[in-house]
Amino acid sequence: MKRKTCFIFLSFVFLFCSCKKTQTVDNANVLVQVKGRMLYQSEITALIPRGISSADSLLLAENYIKKWIKDALVYDVALRNLGDDKDEIEHLVDEYRYSLYRYRYQERLLKERLSANIRESDKLNYYDENQDKFKLDKGLIKGLFLKIPVNAPGLSEVKNWYKSSSEESLEKIEKYSVQNANIYDYFYDRWVDFDEVIGNIPVRLADTNQFLRNNKALEVEDSTYCYLLNIKEYIPVGNVAPYDYAEAQIMEMLINQRKMEFLRNFENELYNDAIKGGDVIFNKESTDVN
Repeated sequence: MKRKTCFIFLSFVFLFCSCKKTQTVDNANVLVQVKGRMLYQSEITALIPRGISSADSLLLAENYIKKWIKDALVYDVALRNLGDDKDEIEHLVDEYRYSLYRYRYQERLLKERLSANIRESDKLNYYDENQDKFKLDKGLIKGLFLKIPVNAPGLSEVKNWYKSSSEESLEKIEKYSVQNANIYDYFYDRWVDFDEVIGNIPVRLADTNQFLRNNKALEVEDSTYCYLLNIKEYIPVGNVAPYDYAEAQIMEMLINQRKMEFLRNFENELYNDAIKGGDVIFNKESTDVN
């Protein structure tokens, strides 16, 4: 329904532009064309955020289209008037394209090959030998968080269920949340950033560590929602992060530590293979040193 509405107002914008004596184009997906450059309906559709009104969507689309047209016109004028500067710009564009391809490929290579070469024992050893690097500047928790409209049916029952981590209670909460909860976040099985969770709740905490020491549950209500948080486990600020939480960071550190040597060896291998295979041809006249 939202997608259909989006296309309706985009069609309106298209007709609006046509009424102002702009030249129409044959391609149904092309919204507007300027000096051979084309703006497609799909680009505008992707731009529109979900959940905003049709009026706001129309205004956003129209403003974007106008800016796109102005940018295209300025680009065309610049192209016709820069003269010799165009050669320098094209050279810079070629250099950037060359660097971008090289960078993207090297990043993929590092993830695919170097990541595969890092063993679990490498990560564990690095974690054990570098504990100071993994001290937390935020608290971590395991638990459950719910955001439910205050007028939702059976809310009083949920307030009893969420404090229990029994399988029966969790099944009831899950079934209930499908129909009634705006947020149902189950994280009994993983560590999450406490600040990210508490950021969803309209409450201010003076001392995170003190709150986590003294509270296993939190209930807050405003005029619209009820917020329920159950904390099964916590790790306070200043402690060393558990390995399973730090593992992704450890992998990144090890990759960064080894990538220069890996890329240097990779480039040397490419170079030597290209020389042996005759893919690199030197001009003798230009390379001879008198």
